Amino acid sequence: MITAEGYGLRGPRGRVFGDVSFSAPAGTLIAVEGPSGTGRTCLMLALTGRMKATEGHAEVHGHPLPRRMPAVRRISALGPVDGISALEPALTVAEHLRERVLLQRRFASRAARDRADVAAALKAAGLELDSLVKGERTAVRDLERLEALRLGVALALLPRPRVLGIDDVDHKLGDTDRELAWSMLRSVADAGTTVLGVCTRAPEDALVVPTRAAGTAAQGTTADATADLTADATEETEEGAVDAYTEARRA
Repeated sequence: MITAEGYGLRGPRGRVFGDVSFSAPAGTLIAVEGPSGTGRTCLMLALTGRMKATEGHAEVHGHPLPRRMPAVRRISALGPVDGISALEPALTVAEHLRERVLLQRRFASRAARDRADVAAALKAAGLELDSLVKGERTAVRDLERLEALRLGVALALLPRPRVLGIDDVDHKLGDTDRELAWSMLRSVADAGTTVLGVCTRAPEDALVVPTRAAGTAAQGTTADATADLTADATEETEEGAVDAYTEARRA
């Protein structure tokens, strides 16, 4: 279960996100929705223990944030996030899978278990290696956007996390591929993993957690003034995010 009340992050150069309150049982598909620059990725990173919030409080499967960030990191996983966990364009699909297996391996030899874990993760993400242009030898730079998203999800599912954070779910996807992406994440959530999907437009069946620029104009403000305030707030959010991302990389 994930809960948040008045959750927010303010850095030296301004607020990144704030006033986030919601409650979601385990296995919920959560859409962190908002325009680019409103702290949506930072909120997802904070709720997966990679970024330290400064306002309010949250709890992830019994672990309070920010006090138990390491515990939350142990039960959560991330798909590709620029500057933190991005896929390497020059590596092949097989190399990414092999590297992730080696990173999580606890015993000297467990080849059969590794193969089973990879097969299960690929199936959950809907990534069929035989359908790729060069099979498992396809480089990431040659993948379609949806294929790369599926690979990122498969890699994140290998350690069997209880919480999965996915950035930019609908980025550069047409209507059909966007629905396929959400369908895949919906099935992951239905299997019991809580999914935090960052997006511009949430699907109708998701629990929507909106982000917005700090300092949004009050009702009755003129359109020009609202635009100026929103632009200023977005700039403040993005500047604050630079500092927050530095801390997230350390985590």
